[in-house]
Amino acid sequence: MTTIIDGSAGITFPNSTTQASAGSVIQVVQGSLNTVASSSSSSLTASGLSASITPKFSTSKILITVNMVATGKNQSNANNCVTLAYYKNGSLLSYITDEHGFTSSAAANFLTASHQYLDSPATTSSTTYAIYFGSTISAGVVYFNSYYNTQANNISTITLMEIAQ
Repeated sequence: MTTIIDGSAGITFPNSTTQASAGSVIQVVQGSLNTVASSSSSSLTASGLSASITPKFSTSKILITVNMVATGKNQSNANNCVTLAYYKNGSLLSYITDEHGFTSSAAANFLTASHQYLDSPATTSSTTYAIYFGSTISAGVVYFNSYYNTQANNISTITLMEIAQ
């Protein structure tokens, strides 16, 4: 039984698996969305933007990077904001932000955003990360992946990178 230590590739164990050097990117997975989702609920709902990754090592971290577009539309002169959150396997992981502010003017306002989150899933099972969204006021309409509800030519992405520890 041999163990090979190679500074460029990490350590190769007797079962032929290789543990990468700390900080190395082991794999990258990307998901994208090119359709519009809307919500008029203050409860968070799936945007349709998600990706799944199966970590090679239970000690790895997953760096999540999201690039997205969202819109809030004025509702009876009330500030309508978009709530955005990361979900992991269908459960809330972390809020991205609780309020992307939209003014009480008659026009819809939009945001383009890039956010990152570092997760420690502690598993080698398939893990799905998704973006959920909702309105901060009851019955306020918000849109995901749209500058406005009629524009559907946007592409939002979620990128998952497994990082060796």
